[in-house]
Amino acid sequence: MNNPFETYTQRRIEYYDALALRADLRPGLGTYYRRRVVEIYRQLVSEGLRVIELGSAQGDLLAALKPSYGLGIDLSWEMVNRARDSYPHLHFMQGDAHFPDVEEKFDVIILSDLLHDLWDVEAAFNRLSKIAAAHTRIIINVYSRLWELPLKAASLLGLTNPRIEQNWLTVEDIANMLYLQGFEVVSARKEILWPLPGSLLSGLLNRGLVKTWPFSELALSNFIVCRPMPQVSPAEASVVSIVVPARNEAGNIAAIFDRTPQMGKFSELIFVEGHSSDNTYEVIEDEIRKRPGTRARLYRQSGSGKGDAVRLGFEKAQGDVLMILDADMTVAPEDLPRFYNALWSGKGEFINGVRLVYSMEDNAMRFLNQIGNKFFSLAFSWLLGQPIKDTLCGTKVIKKADYEKIALNRPYFGDFDPFGDFDLLFGAARLNLKIVEMPIRYRQRLYGTTNIQRWRHGWLLLKMVLFAANRIKFV
Repeated sequence: MNNPFETYTQRRIEYYDALALRADLRPGLGTYYRRRVVEIYRQLVSEGLRVIELGSAQGDLLAALKPSYGLGIDLSWEMVNRARDSYPHLHFMQGDAHFPDVEEKFDVIILSDLLHDLWDVEAAFNRLSKIAAAHTRIIINVYSRLWELPLKAASLLGLTNPRIEQNWLTVEDIANMLYLQGFEVVSARKEILWPLPGSLLSGLLNRGLVKTWPFSELALSNFIVCRPMPQVSPAEASVVSIVVPARNEAGNIAAIFDRTPQMGKFSELIFVEGHSSDNTYEVIEDEIRKRPGTRARLYRQSGSGKGDAVRLGFEKAQGDVLMILDADMTVAPEDLPRFYNALWSGKGEFINGVRLVYSMEDNAMRFLNQIGNKFFSLAFSWLLGQPIKDTLCGTKVIKKADYEKIALNRPYFGDFDPFGDFDLLFGAARLNLKIVEMPIRYRQRLYGTTNIQRWRHGWLLLKMVLFAANRIKFV
């Protein structure tokens, strides 16, 4: 008796071999759809990474991502041969996604319109652990089940290539099977409302309306970004660099030294003083002299703004883990180990403080500031595809290796953020990092006055949201 899996596989090999041979004669209406898929992947994947695509077909998507090393695996020999002819600088091999004959690790694993074809999706997910490192991102796109009948009708009418029987999986189905095999979803998004050419209409629908409810519910494609679930195991303690931007904060400096706990192998305090009108710089110098056993350094900021100060501090940091602690101490230094533990355990790759969960001390945050923070939290959750409850909490923690990648990708957004919070949030989302929020109790400032100018900075924040929407959402 024939093995059902082998019969299933052989039928697909024959189908895709035939499709490859006729592709030049009849590109079909799927040409625009495939071009749009490439555009979306180019936004999700930075250039210069090690990328493998399972179900790579003729290699067009893999080539468009400009990997430093690219490997495509496809079931069809004809597809592989065409890919090798078209892109000799990349690597292609014939193989089954259920049993990829590869042992290398990749930065990105792509399964584009592949799950529809697999005999056993969960078994294929199980094999991904062989080629995925802790930092790897697996990116999947699948058709929405809502489009099952329209796509079948288009095929029957001869508007698209003939279709073979397929799986129809929901995002929830895929997330569950990923979870069973040790992966978790980082973000999911709905794309492509109109899969046909027509620059004006397709642009309006696919870059605009599909991003908003209720139109998003009608989208053709679901894109899912996931990562290997962190393996909890003893790890060598890291060095922690705590960057403290300080402007007019002389009265808080001694308490920062007294109250900041040691973490990891050891911690270092990096103060960046920013054009204070009081004697903040001199107080920091004096506290460092009085504490010869404390690892602490001081730099004077040449630029302006907290964002510039944070970048200088991160540049000078020697640690594996980078933290920001505002010198006003409205976030208690004693809370920092919770951020460290969440990062170093792998539960998150970018830990963002949240002030809007617990009740606050009187006068800790003005009412209109709370309203503004809640508005921006909704806007950023929508923009980034991950829940962001508080965008402007000063305490943020990230591994230095990931920050260096954000810095390399900074030209994608531009250098426009004087606060530094959005630069990091946008960068983390661009790299598909797992963002985890850490609730803290927000305290009243005990010395000095806030450097935030509510209306001017609020308008600047709104402009940054609109700019980021154009770079992240409406692409």
